Amino acid sequence: MLKLSLEAIEIVDAIARYGSFAAAAERLHKVPSTISYAVSKLEDQLGLALFVRNGPRVSLTDAGQEMLKEGRWLLAAANQLESRMRQIATGFEAEIRLVHDSLIPTSAFNPDICAFESLNCGTRLRIGTETLTGTWELLREGRADLIVAAGEGPASGGYKAVAIGTLDFAFCVSATHPFTKLGRPLTRDDLLENTAIVVGDGARSLVDRSVGLLLGQRRITVPGMQAKIAAQLAGLGHGFLPRACVCAELKRGALVELQVEEPRPPETFWLAWRTERMGEALKWWSQRLSRPLLPDILAG
Repeated sequence: MLKLSLEAIEIVDAIARYGSFAAAAERLHKVPSTISYAVSKLEDQLGLALFVRNGPRVSLTDAGQEMLKEGRWLLAAANQLESRMRQIATGFEAEIRLVHDSLIPTSAFNPDICAFESLNCGTRLRIGTETLTGTWELLREGRADLIVAAGEGPASGGYKAVAIGTLDFAFCVSATHPFTKLGRPLTRDDLLENTAIVVGDGARSLVDRSVGLLLGQRRITVPGMQAKIAAQLAGLGHGFLPRACVCAELKRGALVELQVEEPRPPETFWLAWRTERMGEALKWWSQRLSRPLLPDILAG
């Protein structure tokens, strides 16, 4: 009889991903003692250690790493089988994965999430965030079913995209920044002599986007738009910010909008989804979000 089960692999995978038995238990909605017992039993049956214990933190042994190489593939295959079976039986997927650009707060989708949950269709909803091209990359690699992303997508195809709005950008600095004393539109030389605040692109295989950044420019790279806004409010640098996100800061004078010789054009946002397997949940979401979303969902 096989000693490995999909449940056992899922437990080991969760521990490896989240670093401890307690974190894995929370993720899997189990008590930590159940996780500890399951791992000990599996190690006894296999006759080898899967983890190195270091207090509450654990790490995989070489044997554990080897197990997960194939084990994660088995989990993915089982999830795909479950999804196909559910689609055949009900037309609804086992899970739908929505990933949106980190500029947009997840809370902006709460009315849509509430409406979807009221369907009581059994499809699990998984929501994630990424930055810039990283959002498109998740869709291309099959790690997202539906995305809300900035900029044009990759040319590889396999997806449908509809425009859902545009954002205007303002060049902003803090009220104490030296730029506020120049009294003229800023030139390329002005920008090159001062530090820019930029959002890091989440892409790993697609080409990174560098919007509004000059070659050789001094920069501080931050993980998301909220961090960029905070850094510019603190006077750490300059850069373009979505006008809809900083209306209050501009109104009270904490940020100052300045003119530049090379303004940033408006950014188009897209709703895009994979087209090879259109289950009922994906159809629902693609229809629900195919509407003007931006900039209204950023208001306030």
